Amino acid sequence: MPGHLALILHAHLPFVRHPEHEKFLEENWLFEAITENYIPLVQIMDGWLADGMETRLTMSLSPTLCSMLLDPLLQERYVKHLDGLIELADKEIHRTHWDTAYQKLAWMYHDRFTKTRETYFAYGRNLVGAFRKFQEQGKLEIATCAATHALLPLLADDLPSLRAQILTARDHYRECFGCNPRGIWLPECAFTPGIETVLQEANIRWFVTETHGLLHARPRPRYGVFAPVFTPNGVAAFGRDFESARQVWSKQEGYPGDERYRDFYRDIGFDLDFDYVKPFLPSADHRGFTGIKYHRIGEKHIYDRDAALRTADAHAAHFLNARTIQFQKLQAIMDAPPIVLSPYDAELFGHWWYEGPEFLNFFVRKAYYDQKVFTLTTPNEYLRRYPTQQVALPSASSWGEEGYWRVWLNEANEWIYPHLRIAQSRMTELARLVAEPTPLQDRALKQAARELLLAQASDWPFILRTGTSPEYATRRVKDHLLRFTSLYEQLMGKKIDEAALGKMEWQDNIFPNVNWRYWR
Repeated sequence: MPGHLALILHAHLPFVRHPEHEKFLEENWLFEAITENYIPLVQIMDGWLADGMETRLTMSLSPTLCSMLLDPLLQERYVKHLDGLIELADKEIHRTHWDTAYQKLAWMYHDRFTKTRETYFAYGRNLVGAFRKFQEQGKLEIATCAATHALLPLLADDLPSLRAQILTARDHYRECFGCNPRGIWLPECAFTPGIETVLQEANIRWFVTETHGLLHARPRPRYGVFAPVFTPNGVAAFGRDFESARQVWSKQEGYPGDERYRDFYRDIGFDLDFDYVKPFLPSADHRGFTGIKYHRIGEKHIYDRDAALRTADAHAAHFLNARTIQFQKLQAIMDAPPIVLSPYDAELFGHWWYEGPEFLNFFVRKAYYDQKVFTLTTPNEYLRRYPTQQVALPSASSWGEEGYWRVWLNEANEWIYPHLRIAQSRMTELARLVAEPTPLQDRALKQAARELLLAQASDWPFILRTGTSPEYATRRVKDHLLRFTSLYEQLMGKKIDEAALGKMEWQDNIFPNVNWRYWR
């Protein structure tokens, strides 16, 4: 039986947009990802197209990420950010004039930033349109995600909110890509029985679950994670392959930890004179990352770009050999075509692992040209080719710590959920109470829906758990819930403050066509 490999990159960032500030620290999360992840992936896929390669890749683009990529304010701010990077790289070329090794890297950054800018404008600053192009040409399958990346098992006992997260995501996908999504990345790979019924309502055909979620399905799957199963209502579940994940993610064995790769943490924003780097920092008051880094992992030796690329090429060859051996073993014992599903966070490739996009490029090219043991595929393509699969229901699971939802429900963030439950109940109350809204009431109901969706994002409890930006996460949850409560009271009192509503619409402008009736 032929083998099939599905590479899945999950691209997501929380909705961070602050028009009330001229410059905002957390908006840099998006700008860094565009520069180091998304545009390099577009450039690589353009290369595959130019070479006439029959490649296959799957990406899930979350609705919050797509909304930010399409937002004119953030597009304009990103251009300013990118121009600043080019200016900083130019300054570094002059500063390192007498140090050849550092100047070579400064030129490398200047060249990469300049080409990034060229690609960005070549696509009209529309990266959603860039990814749509690859999907329409059959090289990329784009999956959706929950509307604001809410942890869906924690909404399982509130059907209106569960429906709203999934159906709002479907509607937004239609607006972005001109068709319906066939697959969904369940946030944090978190699944519990019952979610599949809403996926069926949205006409979504497949989702990804964590390894043990499929292995503990009822009945047990005959082929483990190497074939999908259909839930009883016909939605397919694919299990994450542990072996291919370990080779990339493992702290001990994973490729990104190789000492020849670029060190993420050593940045000139911390190393050089503060006044020199201050104009280019995410926050003018604090040191931070600029994106220009001159050292490699380990003993902090200077980064050797050529050696790092040779290492990425060697790791791609190792990964290809491991997959070849894996498929040969599977083909010897299975009487069905095996699929190995390898999902990763897209932000790993380029941001945390600077050479990640090159590794991906090397691997796909080797898989296409140098072997015939397996083919690259996407989940939807595999299901079209093999429409008959075992019926089983996956168990509750996630890819978070200890395999369930401890990361998102613990002593650091448990205070959020009683407030969310009240707001969710009130949103359903509003949706059922207002039968024929006035235009102003309709605006207020849409904004209430936006504020609730944004408060439900899994990013805020995750940040509270990890402690990376706890003050910001706390403020975001409280701000959205307070705005929702204000709108609820105004709608119930039938007296809406239009000026205050307009300010909320200006600040939180996600999902302009959100359907508040889903909460009925």
